[in-house]
Amino acid sequence: MFEHNKSFGIWLFQVLGLLGLLAFFLWLGLRPKSPTYAIVDFSVPSSNTSNSNATSLVDQGTQSQSGAVLFNLEIHNPNQDSGIYHDDISLTFYYGQDTVAVGQKTVPAFYQGKDETRQIVDSIDGNGQVWKTLLASIRNATAEMNVGLVTSIRYRTFGHKSKHHRMNVQGLIKIGSDGKMLGMKKKVKLTHASKKWKLRATRS
Repeated sequence: MFEHNKSFGIWLFQVLGLLGLLAFFLWLGLRPKSPTYAIVDFSVPSSNTSNSNATSLVDQGTQSQSGAVLFNLEIHNPNQDSGIYHDDISLTFYYGQDTVAVGQKTVPAFYQGKDETRQIVDSIDGNGQVWKTLLASIRNATAEMNVGLVTSIRYRTFGHKSKHHRMNVQGLIKIGSDGKMLGMKKKVKLTHASKKWKLRATRS
């Protein structure tokens, strides 16, 4: 009798273990993946002609106190079974290591379907405090801009909405003397922000 109960206990333990593993792998398969963010196009139109034009813009001083930055933000939902509710997206561009933002744009909240890619083409008005310095760096082909993206998302899976998940990502854009984004791939993927960047984002 004792041996029978012992065998049954071992069998029951094995069954529960298998069910636990099955549930774990099922959870992994259904667990939504984070959306991906990338800057696929970027330009500073006032520098998008020639080096001589860019130089004249910088040298003109008060005539180039501010300008516009054009960008194309690509957002991809990699999930086959989950849609994504995006809250308002805060997109901020910084020049180099400066703590003063070149400009900021808020993208209104929207819903993104399964396995869907959305591109947001827009512009920001440049901050006059750093604009002349930025143009000078572009003229010398040494300009770099950091971009930070902050938002919250919720997944919709089989009709169920998840809790909010905080997204805080960043990327570095290198700019050529023509005012356009440098790089062979012409695409800057935004990755999880460092603690230092998150602190900067809360202060901006």
